[in-house]
Amino acid sequence: MVKIRLRRMGAKKAPFYRIVVADSRYPRDGRFIEEIGYYNPIAEPVVLKVDADKAKKWMDNGAQPTDTVKALLKKANVIG
Repeated sequence: MVKIRLRRMGAKKAPFYRIVVADSRYPRDGRFIEEIGYYNPIAEPVVLKVDADKAKKWMDNGAQPTDTVKALLKKANVIG
């Protein structure tokens, strides 16, 4: 199954996440199909950038967002 999930980047104790589309069998920080945005929870204010068109296209094709990504997509007004 294809999932939309977070890929952890950044240094220890300073996380930075990329929002990626990946096969659920691949490891969290491993291979992915496409990068559709990023999320920086450390910055003040929090930085969240998502390509809404790509996210909607992948969800229309059956990709399932994780709970955390679903909350971020709602915050970015990509899904209702």
